[in-house]
Amino acid sequence: MWRSPMRPLTDRSDSLGSDADTDQTGLRATSATEHRSVVAQQPQWPDVQAVALVEDHLAGLAPLTAEHEVDALASGLALASEGRALVLQAGDCAEQFVDARRDLVRRKIDHLDSLSASMRVSTDLPVVTIGRLAGQYGKPRSSSTEMTRSGELIASYRGDAVNSFEPNADTRVPDHPMRLLTAYRCASSILDEIRRSWSDRHPLERVYASHEMLLMPYECPLVRDGSRGMYAASTHFGWIGERTRGLSGAHLEFARSVTNPVGVKLGPNATPEDAVAISRRLNPDGIAGRLTFIVRAGIGNVDDMLAPVVDAIAADGRPVVWLCDPMHGNGYVHDGFKTRAVTSIIGEVTAFTRVLQAARQWPAGLHLESTPDSVTECVPRTDGPHSFTDYRSSCDPRLNAEQSAEVVAQFLALL
Repeated sequence: MWRSPMRPLTDRSDSLGSDADTDQTGLRATSATEHRSVVAQQPQWPDVQAVALVEDHLAGLAPLTAEHEVDALASGLALASEGRALVLQAGDCAEQFVDARRDLVRRKIDHLDSLSASMRVSTDLPVVTIGRLAGQYGKPRSSSTEMTRSGELIASYRGDAVNSFEPNADTRVPDHPMRLLTAYRCASSILDEIRRSWSDRHPLERVYASHEMLLMPYECPLVRDGSRGMYAASTHFGWIGERTRGLSGAHLEFARSVTNPVGVKLGPNATPEDAVAISRRLNPDGIAGRLTFIVRAGIGNVDDMLAPVVDAIAADGRPVVWLCDPMHGNGYVHDGFKTRAVTSIIGEVTAFTRVLQAARQWPAGLHLESTPDSVTECVPRTDGPHSFTDYRSSCDPRLNAEQSAEVVAQFLALL
């Protein structure tokens, strides 16, 4: 088992001090105390021993994904890295346990299928479809606290795997790591429905699962042996966020240790040196489809940030799948609601595509936060009135079905 860096010391075999104290991934086993400053964005669980017990339980459960499923997705991403396929990654900002219902999951799958079908018809290219599904239960946050609309300062919501969305001080405490086991059960149920949707479909026409690989006490125990090494059996595709992509951090080391295709978010402060170092760390052998860069620069930052990064990666020579996340760099607050403007989202997609094409690189696709529901979370534009009459997201605003189709259509028009 890939050892979680959050596990407490239990005997002298875990003691610090020599380079021989490593597990088979090469990451030295250290104490929870040391790693609290190294493993970013982890909950402060009140009972570290309870975390260890949950990890042991997860380690004994069946893998959520199979290696051959992961490999099928990797083959599709390899085509995308070569400019021979498109990618759509989309879904909820944060999944909630109560939504792990067959009917709701099927609606999400159908929504993703519909968007992918439009891409396929428009371009006559295969489309790799990846849902933010079956594990998006942990959220990084820029602040440990947030203000409720009533003016109460409470701990930030970090996803159902950590605490409750209910906006009061008591339910926002990371009450017990047993929530990680609930996350596993919900993910298993969702993956069952995903696999039902695969019936008689080519691997390139399936919807695959993905989530941010954030919570180490969840990810580490679900690593399993595969034919080519260890793979993350928590998902098909995992990504590392902008806040956790540090070269010396445990998240990048975890991604390095597994054979799954992985993504890394690149924000406005990402440098060419950052991107090249990450590419060399995660994909030293230059395997097509292994690494995806998900760019989330913000509409005003794309040209200055992305062009030198793309040039550096092209010069280094290792293949990369380039996706545009036009959501996370364009958020703001309007009338007390977090929102994003569709015009800004489309503007970032346009700039992203222009930069990639100018560098003769393939703009492979989009990473969206979206829902099939008719929500009113994203506004049409920044300068107009908007009524948030149907705001359901537990974290960040999502595009509704109509808005998602508009963004996809605008992207396709640029190819």
